[in-house]
Amino acid sequence: MVRTAQIPPALFDRALLQRRQQRAQAQGAVTFLLERVAEDMSDRLATVMREFQAPADLWTPGGGLAALRARLPSIERIALDEAGAEKLPLAPESLDLVVSALALQYVNDLPGVLAQIRRALKPDGLLLAAMIGGDSLTELRQAFAAAEAECEGGVSPRVAPFADLRDIGALLQRAGFALPVTDVDRVVVRYANAFALMQDLRRMGAANVLIERRRTPSRRATLLRMAEIYAERFADTDGRIRATFDIVWLSGWAPHASQQQPLKPGSAKASLAEAVKKAGKE
Repeated sequence: MVRTAQIPPALFDRALLQRRQQRAQAQGAVTFLLERVAEDMSDRLATVMREFQAPADLWTPGGGLAALRARLPSIERIALDEAGAEKLPLAPESLDLVVSALALQYVNDLPGVLAQIRRALKPDGLLLAAMIGGDSLTELRQAFAAAEAECEGGVSPRVAPFADLRDIGALLQRAGFALPVTDVDRVVVRYANAFALMQDLRRMGAANVLIERRRTPSRRATLLRMAEIYAERFADTDGRIRATFDIVWLSGWAPHASQQQPLKPGSAKASLAEAVKKAGKE
């Protein structure tokens, strides 16, 4: 019996994502999160004691990682195409570095994209990426759900589901990366009200692109009630509301013989039981 590869269900309208990112650039993009990631990425790369000759920037929106060009003048920028395709135009073992900033959270087949990146990396090549994940925008999600349930008797998809740290680490291993590492940078931003937050999201090109999103305009009463609930639950004493953004960092290396290898089972030269017993006598 022949097994067919399972295609994950599409969650995101990536063609719409591309159009909204273009519109955000035309209107004047809000880039404080991207700037934070770009600075952090530059610092992280500075700790890697090697020169990269064939780097690529995958799908970073807008001007993206232009700040890295001084260090990586040969970096190739792979932009999101009009159809939002997830098949990468990369030859096997053609790159020694792939970076990506605030783009992978909109991928329908993240395991497949990570596997493609892994194949495109030369042995000992590095993937370093940052994506929105974890509890990002949990306040907005809760406020919209409560308002819609109260005003309309149901809930529609408003905020995209985000992968957590553990899931992303497992996906790196599944894709064949060695020495996978993940961590989270939590950023809490304060706004005058929920509508100011939503305006920033639009100007980040990060408004709702879920395929199952509501296609009719939101009711005014629902939006006003959402803003009230947001302020009731997530405002500080000065009346300004909080918005959480979890930036999940992930890195992994294409396997190479020079990399640190785990010890084989039974190869340890010291016994843990003996060490514990000795410590108890001291």
